[in-house]
Amino acid sequence: MKVRPYSEVDVFSSEPYRGNALAVVHDADGLSTEEMQRFATWTNLSETTFLLPPSSPKADYRVRIFTAMAELPFAGHPTLGSAKAWLDAGGSPRLDGTVIQECAAGLIPIRVAEDQLAFEAPPLTRYEPVDEPLVQRIAAILGIPRENILDASWLINGPRWIGVRLSSAQEVLSLQPDPAKAGDLEIGVVGPHEPTEETQFEVRAFVGGDPVWEDPVTGSLNAGLARWLIDTGLATPPFTASQGTVLGRRGRVHISLRDGKIWVGGQVMSCIEGTVRL
Repeated sequence: MKVRPYSEVDVFSSEPYRGNALAVVHDADGLSTEEMQRFATWTNLSETTFLLPPSSPKADYRVRIFTAMAELPFAGHPTLGSAKAWLDAGGSPRLDGTVIQECAAGLIPIRVAEDQLAFEAPPLTRYEPVDEPLVQRIAAILGIPRENILDASWLINGPRWIGVRLSSAQEVLSLQPDPAKAGDLEIGVVGPHEPTEETQFEVRAFVGGDPVWEDPVTGSLNAGLARWLIDTGLATPPFTASQGTVLGRRGRVHISLRDGKIWVGGQVMSCIEGTVRL
């Protein structure tokens, strides 16, 4: 085993330990996929990342992203968290104010501005309505009548999200889904807040088969939801979504639009710095 720099950061919250934790292993050269997956399973966080030298001359670093169950080509909170950990460890981006991350989904620009980081949302690789039988199954998983689901769409951008729209944030917060019925589905639910509230939407994310059944705050899902809500005329950027409320978190995901590109941003707090033997 080798002693490697290690950090944990809290993503999408201005308050430490109120967002979504990410474990980051620096200088991960020499680790096999099996060793990475074993450690990610051991951390029991929604994701763990491993930083490596880039293979693209345009990238600042390369990252591999693992849930407790499998590797992902892309994920949102690991993208922002990895960039923050890389910068805190002395990383200096080639482009002023922009970090370029290399991952299995390609090159992801990450804008660094004041106290926020934001990634450019990658394109959706599947973006279409969900078949009615699957919508009925999702309603059963969520424990609600089928008619409560106003719309549903595939929103795949790495994770295989299915977006589900309800009529209100309160409906989203009141959900008591059954993980035993979920199989391997990845379901993201969104509903609007009242105009007087601080945030415009409430979001929850459920990952079937994963030990972390409800993800606290989810960048990839919010990226897909933003594309869907904007395209259907239900949201006008900039706007902010809250997530993790029922878990005691205070996640805040900030959505903006630049030159037709969706940017997903939030604050990232450094919480733990040290070493790990891997």
